[in-house]
Amino acid sequence: MSAVYSVKQINAYIKNMFSQDYLLRNIAVSGEVSNCKYHTSGHIYFSLKDESGAIACVMFAGQRKGLAFSMKNGDKVVVDGCVDVYQRDGRYQLYARKIALAGAGLLYQRFLALKAQLEEMGMFAPEYKQPIPRFIRTLGVVTAPTGAAIQDIRNIASRRNPYVQIILYPALVQGEGAKESIVRGIQALESLGVDAMIVGRGGGSIEDLWAFNEEEVARAVFNCSVPIISAVGHETDTTITDYVADLRAPTPSAAAELAVYDYRAFQETLLGYRQMFQEKMGSRLRLMEERLRQYRMRLGYLSPQSQIREKRQYLADMELRLRAFMERQLEQAKNSLGIRVERLKGLSPLDKLKQGLSYGMDAGGKPLVSISQVRPDDAVTLQVSDGTIQARVTEAKPVDWKRESE
Repeated sequence: MSAVYSVKQINAYIKNMFSQDYLLRNIAVSGEVSNCKYHTSGHIYFSLKDESGAIACVMFAGQRKGLAFSMKNGDKVVVDGCVDVYQRDGRYQLYARKIALAGAGLLYQRFLALKAQLEEMGMFAPEYKQPIPRFIRTLGVVTAPTGAAIQDIRNIASRRNPYVQIILYPALVQGEGAKESIVRGIQALESLGVDAMIVGRGGGSIEDLWAFNEEEVARAVFNCSVPIISAVGHETDTTITDYVADLRAPTPSAAAELAVYDYRAFQETLLGYRQMFQEKMGSRLRLMEERLRQYRMRLGYLSPQSQIREKRQYLADMELRLRAFMERQLEQAKNSLGIRVERLKGLSPLDKLKQGLSYGMDAGGKPLVSISQVRPDDAVTLQVSDGTIQARVTEAKPVDWKRESE
């Protein structure tokens, strides 16, 4: 009797066989999407079918970065991943790592390879990016002459600044000869010396946009001395030109807004600055006028003529004060002198003589102050108020005037 195995053992054995098959570990499968379900966990469950059969597929949430579009039933896709066995259910399925729309898979691989090559060469480095001039006079545009892109750029540019000149190089933007036409357009506008350049077109599939993924176009953009804004496709489209250009715009309209300064907004800003300047200048002038008035007053006060007038007035006031002071001093001196004169009058010998007193002198002219100075028959002279009297002494006798007065 042959050995009996459990379901678990059989599933494990089959899983091991799948794991050892190198082809199944890294495989690309094309087909049509069906039964597509986006789970709340972030996983995507779907089936991949063709005219002969179907295979169950799953893309886990951690691999969702490998899906660049919103996948739905009926999409023709190429799924990169591995085929493995889900051991619990005993069924195999395709575990997706990357999913690309069919027909674009090869182009996408070329896109990734060129992107990696140019990035390694440093052509995406920010230090090589040129700044877009804030104010431009000429804007070069490399795009199709009949597409919506040029119309959008013209409308936006003329609305923002009608004085900007737009120079269009009518280039092929898809199909055979497109990359050569775009390169010639970039070089032609560079030789004209435009201030800035927009290179782009409207949206489309990866095949439609492929001219902007060519290495020749990328090198022309990188080597151009004029700042270039790339505007290829819609906001979700990305090309090699976007990475190489000095600035990427999501749409041609956005590129025009980035390249052309809003003249009306500038005018409004300028008017605001002018009004603010006038207000500040008016305020400043009023302040200066007030200061000038104060300086004029101070200058008038401190001028030599004013100082002379002030000093003259001061001298006149001092003269009046001095005169009044001198008059008071003279009056006081006069009064004092009068008092002293009156006092002297009381002590004057002449006044004493007028009061009946006389002044006696001996023969030698000495004043007679004592009876001991004369003897009987001595000649003496008496001085009275109106003259002298010559007399002789007949008698001299002493008198005690103190006792007499008592």
